[in-house]
Order: sequence, then structure tokens, then C-alpha cells
Amino acid sequence: MKVVVGLSGGVDSSVTAYLLQQQGHEVVALFMRNWNDASVTLEDECPWIEDSNDALMVAQKLGIPFQVIDMSDLYKERIVDYMFDEYQKGRTPNPDVLCNREVKFDVFMKTAMSLGADKVATGHYARVDSTFDENGKEIFHLLAGKDNNKDQSYFLCQLNQDQLSKALFPIGELTKPQVREIAKEIGLVTADKKDSQGLCFIGKVSLPQFLQQQLIPKEGEIVEIFKDSPLFSQEIPAFSSKEEELEFLSRKIDYKKSDGKVIGKHQGAQFFTIGQSKGLGIGGHKESCFIVSRDMENNIIFVGEGHSFPGLHKKALKIDNSELHWVREDLRLKNGESMDVLGRFRYRQELQKATIHQFENTFYMEFENPQSAIAEGQFASWYLKDELIGSGVIS
Repeated sequence: MKVVVGLSGGVDSSVTAYLLQQQGHEVVALFMRNWNDASVTLEDECPWIEDSNDALMVAQKLGIPFQVIDMSDLYKERIVDYMFDEYQKGRTPNPDVLCNREVKFDVFMKTAMSLGADKVATGHYARVDSTFDENGKEIFHLLAGKDNNKDQSYFLCQLNQDQLSKALFPIGELTKPQVREIAKEIGLVTADKKDSQGLCFIGKVSLPQFLQQQLIPKEGEIVEIFKDSPLFSQEIPAFSSKEEELEFLSRKIDYKKSDGKVIGKHQGAQFFTIGQSKGLGIGGHKESCFIVSRDMENNIIFVGEGHSFPGLHKKALKIDNSELHWVREDLRLKNGESMDVLGRFRYRQELQKATIHQFENTFYMEFENPQSAIAEGQFASWYLKDELIGSGVIS
């Protein structure tokens, strides 16, 4: 079988290529040149050149063909511009999820197939399996990686059946220490290379500095809302339906400046996100202050003190049907149906017990326990045991 590996210059994709070679596959390495703007990388680094060199050295060590494909314009159009637009609207995008949906498993996968590939492999800590239904149709299952600390199934939550049918994740059965040990044993240059901590398409970057390339700073006020605010002591109304109750539980509290006290200034609400506590320049509190809401129209950030601040927690989140995606189309809920699942809405979040509900125009995820810092624009995903079956953008 001919397999094209997205060789990124890191240890995970390097070991992926090696394992496939050991399994007897014909392996071809493709390195994607991502969008890069030297004005926003730190310490004058140009990560893609270093990564490309490392990927080339791995390919030479393994004796496999190596090619660089330039996807910088595509990244700019589908990921970078999307990020600017989402932050401008006051939402919190996840570029890594978009990168997999729009680039790695779309254009990159199509490029690989045009080169005669049967499958595409990446260094994700996830697994893909398949079974057949009663009609003989093959159904592909996106499973969590065996390494709980590195499981990256969440980043693949927008993939579809066709994409999964062509995908391989060889290191999904391994732990990170095992991957590094393999790389050391065979003498790969990437064996001790640190994991990338930056955005998926730029590497080491300061997010506020990156956003300031296009989003203009504008001074605004930081308003503190207090725990004893009347906003949090309102009686829970009687609901005429489950949908009405879920709408209430997932609602966004409409804070106003008069609800609290001005305690500082900021340089633009679009540079911050719900749940953020760093970079606010707020002092004089026993506990950290967290952003609980942003008024984009009036450029006001609302904060509350402490992890237990009531405005930071919600029992439910809402997803518009237009933003809903099912990895397992055969499990899609019909209007009025519900299902017990495990859910998360950020990478590395512990899976939470939840129930998903489908209504005519809206989808809800209701958690057993209140969740902290649910932000618009994030991807929520839901699992049955260790299988990710669907996801959607929080509205």
C-alpha cells in the first residue's frame, strides 16, 4: 500500500513514517509549508525552515522520497483570515481543528491521492477503526489515542467518513515516551525535539501580537462583577419544555457597565477570551480574576474573582444546527431525541458526563456538572466511550 505521510519535522510524524515503513508500506513524505509571517514569530525564528530541514534529514535516514508543497496561501485564506474574523466577532476559534478539516485532511489529502496514495498518515495520537453495518457498509470509528495525556482525537472532531477511510494514525496505539524511545533507538534527529507549543500554522508566536497585525488596538474598560450581584440570585423560572430549560441554562448573561465597577483598562476586547486570567494587569485581589464576558460593541471586558465565580460556569452549551457535524452520520439525532455521552469543549479537558439534545433548529449539550469558561467559537465534541462521534461550534 502506498502511504503519504505528512512529515512535519517533529518526532511524532517521524516515527509515524518509520512504523509504516516497518509494516511494509511504500512510504512517501510530504512536508507542508504553512503560512509564515516573520513579523509575528518570536526571536526572529523561521520555524518552517528548521522543521523542513529536520523532515528532510528524517526522510534521508529512512530512505524515503521527500517533497515540499507550498500551502501558505491556502493557510492564509482558510485559517489565518478565519481566526482574525472570529476574534473580531468576539469568538474563540480553534485553528488546530480547522487546520485538520480544511488543510491536512482536505487539500493535503487530495494532493496525496493525486500522487497515487492509498492512504494518508499523520502523527496524531488518535486511532481509526472500522466495522460493517447490517447492509455491509463500512463504518469508520474515530477513537481516542491510547496515551491519555496526548490524546488528540479532539483536534480531528470535524473529520467525516470519507476522510477517515483514507486516514492512518500509527502512533495512536503508543504513548509519547514510547514514541521518543523508538526515535532514539533508530537515531532520528527529531528524537529529543520539543513539541511545538505555538499555533498550528506559525510555530512560536505571541497571540496578542499576532492578532494586532490586523485587529486595531482600542482602549476599553475592565468591569468587575461581584459574586453577590443580583444577576446570580434570580429565581429559576418554571419551564414549559426541555428546550426552554436548555435555552435558559446555556444563555449568555447580558452584563452592563452599571452591574459592576470599573477596575482597569485594556487595549481591545477582541484580544481576550472567556476564562482568561493572565495579561489583564489587575491587582488587589485574593484570587485571580477571570474574564466572564465581553461586550464587543462597547469594548468592555467583564471579570469575576476566583475559580468558583458563578458567572464563569454553565450547565449547558448551545450549537446551531448549521454548525453541527456528525463523524458518525448513522448516529445523528432526530428532532426531539437525546443521548447520554461524554463531552469536552477544549483540548486536554477531562471528558465530562453529558446529555445531548436535538431540536428542530438547535442542538444542546447538557452537562451533569457545571462547566467553566464555555466560549463561543470553541468546538464541542461528544464521545461514546472512547469513540468521538460528533462535534459543533458553540454559539
